[in-house]
Amino acid sequence: MQFIHQHLIALMWLAWALYWLISARGIKSPVRRESRLSRWLHFGPLLVAGWLLWTRHPLWAPLSIPFMARSGLTFWIAAAVTASGLLFSVWARVRLGRNWSGSVTIKADHELISTGPYRLARHPIYAGLLLALAGTALIVAEWRGALAFLIAFLALWRKLRLEERWLREQFGQAYGDYAQRVAVLVPFLM
Repeated sequence: MQFIHQHLIALMWLAWALYWLISARGIKSPVRRESRLSRWLHFGPLLVAGWLLWTRHPLWAPLSIPFMARSGLTFWIAAAVTASGLLFSVWARVRLGRNWSGSVTIKADHELISTGPYRLARHPIYAGLLLALAGTALIVAEWRGALAFLIAFLALWRKLRLEERWLREQFGQAYGDYAQRVAVLVPFLM
């Protein structure tokens, strides 16, 4: 059981990352792409968040203080939250298809996807990732996990705001109508 507790979450994230790498092949060509600096303004903080979640470092001993007790039950609940978030992001990635990009882009023949998870949230990949990060932070159960979640949220929110602006420019009223119907991140909440 200890082995499962130590490695299950890492294996889930590894499987997710492997799928992400494989599915990135064959995407549409971009006609507009954010700058390299802009990409690093959200990717860099995500790396910091990952580092906080996956490593214990003496430098941040105060962040290693638990914010909740760990138990078998909390582990399995948090593992289910992590798995749900990762699966939700994969569902969104599958539905987005060749329109997907790791950076903010407008693709050749870009399509506005509003079905599947995109009828629940305008940015379901980010919603799923944040849910998975929240589950992982609960497993860590230390303040470094909470800080990692906050950093990731701010990085993804910055990226989301840029995407929103570009999608409104690309799709005009169609995106405005979609935004009126569908929540940004949390399904059924505007």
